[in-house]
Amino acid sequence: MPDQPTDPPATINKFRLRLTTPVFKKRHPKIGARPGTLVIGEDALPPKMRLISYDATHLEIQDVDDVAELAVAKERGKITWIDVQGYGDKELIQEIGNLFDIHPLALEDIVNAPQRPKAEVYDNQILIVSRMVRMMGDRQDAVDMEQVSILLGDNYVITFQEHYGDVLDPLRKRLKAGKGVMRTSGADYLAYAILDTIVDGYYLVVDALGDHLERVEELVMERPSTSVLRELNRTKNILVNLRRAVWPQREAVNNLIRDEHALLSDMVRMYLRDTYDHCVQTAEVIEMYREMATGLMNTYLSAVANRSNEVMKVLTIMASVFIPLTFVAGIYGMNFDHMPELHYRWAYPTIWALMLLMTFGMLFYFRKQGWIGNADAEFD
Repeated sequence: MPDQPTDPPATINKFRLRLTTPVFKKRHPKIGARPGTLVIGEDALPPKMRLISYDATHLEIQDVDDVAELAVAKERGKITWIDVQGYGDKELIQEIGNLFDIHPLALEDIVNAPQRPKAEVYDNQILIVSRMVRMMGDRQDAVDMEQVSILLGDNYVITFQEHYGDVLDPLRKRLKAGKGVMRTSGADYLAYAILDTIVDGYYLVVDALGDHLERVEELVMERPSTSVLRELNRTKNILVNLRRAVWPQREAVNNLIRDEHALLSDMVRMYLRDTYDHCVQTAEVIEMYREMATGLMNTYLSAVANRSNEVMKVLTIMASVFIPLTFVAGIYGMNFDHMPELHYRWAYPTIWALMLLMTFGMLFYFRKQGWIGNADAEFD
């Protein structure tokens, strides 16, 4: 089989996607450790805490260094959002857990990421584990997946995530603008808004993957190569990881809608139906793109096989043309004395004419049979 061509770097590199998170690498305690044991990674970032407290008329945003300052979240009259980014300080995380009476199992699910997206009820709190997906990198060519844990209390919401930065800036702008029902609703509406914003962020990534698959499809049809195959396999792996994030998220949102809890009002459960629809729609599109990537891999294999067949056809035709020519040249290249054709005056040009006639005759026959010169069919 001939060597497959390699695309120049500019052809495929500008379409290359990568996944910044491992396929699955969970931090877990040693075997036999008691439930609720926290495992902090060596590369964990130092925690940053931000407190957003608001009511219908006032909004206060401040960065917090001391856990004791978070105690204002327990005060009545205002809704408080505590945003914790980074798990690098185990004692600080445990202090937050003690301050808000977070169940040890809930704290374990928060820190020992990644967990399967889910919704768990703990006494007077609800823990919602979700997966945030976003495009990153200078060229927006990296897909990042990160766990975001949302802890809903009576009048507060605490969000935990492993790295700095998120997709929640539009939500913070809505809080600052003070428009709509955000500032006049309870903590359950804030938790819904956070979860809904995370789920809506899936659309941007799914759209980017769709555009990427369309560009790769053009390369598969025009210039199939090993680089394109690697990119297809990489894209398929990203889609598989997205599916692992979105499908359980749909189930978690459905549990919030179906199971009644004092912390969730009927209004919020109604809004969660819309979030559930977004999860279902995103999951269906991801599944469609995954099947599309599988189809493109099959198309790639067919294109490579077709190219190999075309090359083998050309080589076979060339061999078929030269076999009779070699036969004629072999006969008259033998050193026998009694070969009357060798003594004719026009023997040499006659043999050339015969060989050319044989060549063109065979090419004409091959073309008539449709083995060569068969143009691709065109469709309107």
